[in-house]
Amino acid sequence: MATALPKLPAIDSAQAALKERLATALDRVRRRTLSLVEQLSDDALNVVHDPLMSPVAWDLGHIANFEELWLVRRAGGCQPLRGDIGSVYDAFTAPRPERGSLQYLRGDDCRAYMEAVRERALECLERADLSPDGDRLLAGGFVYELILRHEQQHTETILQTLQIMTSEEYRPERRGQTPSPPGDPPAEMVVVPAGECEIGASPQWFAYDNELPQHVRDLPPFWIDTAPVTNREFAEFVEDDGYQRRELWSADGWDWRAANGITQPLYWEAGQSEQAGLLVRSFAELKPLDPQQPVCHVSWFEADAFARYAGKRLPTEAEWEKAASWDPAGGDKRRYPWGETADARHANLDQLAFGAAPVGAYPAGRSAVGAHQMMGDVWEWTASGFERYDGFEAFPYAEYSEVFFGGPYRVLRGGSWATQPDAVTTAFRNWDHPDRRQIFAGFRCARDAEPGEERS
Repeated sequence: MATALPKLPAIDSAQAALKERLATALDRVRRRTLSLVEQLSDDALNVVHDPLMSPVAWDLGHIANFEELWLVRRAGGCQPLRGDIGSVYDAFTAPRPERGSLQYLRGDDCRAYMEAVRERALECLERADLSPDGDRLLAGGFVYELILRHEQQHTETILQTLQIMTSEEYRPERRGQTPSPPGDPPAEMVVVPAGECEIGASPQWFAYDNELPQHVRDLPPFWIDTAPVTNREFAEFVEDDGYQRRELWSADGWDWRAANGITQPLYWEAGQSEQAGLLVRSFAELKPLDPQQPVCHVSWFEADAFARYAGKRLPTEAEWEKAASWDPAGGDKRRYPWGETADARHANLDQLAFGAAPVGAYPAGRSAVGAHQMMGDVWEWTASGFERYDGFEAFPYAEYSEVFFGGPYRVLRGGSWATQPDAVTTAFRNWDHPDRRQIFAGFRCARDAEPGEERS
């Protein structure tokens, strides 16, 4: 039985406004989550569509259970509504390959649990002390922001599952896609000048522990692609036997390619005739491959091989962050490549397009150095492994970042079309295994600047 809630304390107007904003955001994010799955049958919700992915119903229950852990139990000081299911939804005690066999909540039971947890979480929010000099977990609403982003991240995972799904058709209503503007495409590469820049999240932003502490890096000059690598460019790599040329691949990448028979990006298919050309599956639709869209669903191994084929390399994550966030003229770091506020006119974020936009579609969203589409469309693989910054401190739990440092993971940056705008900044660090292709991931390339090129 749940414990009685503590007496509601007096709060000032600033806290009242913050609580209202958080409650509104929690409702907005939950509405989006439910809208993405409302057309699914119970069978589609509960089945394992791929061993790599959880059942969608497990993800929904995990969203609610994680919210209960942090907003009801730890922030609110109350007993769990369902203390018997914590181990079912613990990502570490319930690894993905085992989740389909667990006693997770299905259908109406899952939805009822989500509603009950949310009701109790909002009651706890009314009583919470969010003063900036109070408890670190609650100060400024940190733990509520954490839960918002956790749910947003899981909606992207759910979309990955729905893209994999073939047991029934998923046909979302596509909205918000921006067509490619007329005129010339962006230049191939832009030079990023040498010098110091700030890496990591600003103290004024919400940040995960792995984005901290913000620190200064002094980087030599380098060139970076003005836009992500396109389907046209990657198709040329495929047609030029890029998957069969051993010299283009790392040792691990070649072994992975050979063992799995990889010959092209995930979801690419050959048409029934020469005239049909290449096709790509996007949820339930099989469409002609758009040559101007960023290539998507490629592994780090494939990105690394293409970069070598192009006579370039993948950027380090510090290089990527400098190109995305640093304004050399003003010496300022930007939350988004274009400025401080998320804006649908500047990037293809927020899920509703259900696919990437053509390269050059968001000229107003380019960074200070002139790089386009560094936010949204596709996550971008970097050369870097996932490592701690000097001075790192795990908070609020080690399992978010600390246990992954030094592993086989490669860092991705920038978010994708399936990322909600306030879930990503220029400092946000994503990471995954180098062979993973279910992510909405592409890449852009970089190369060292030769003497004198910095002034080009």
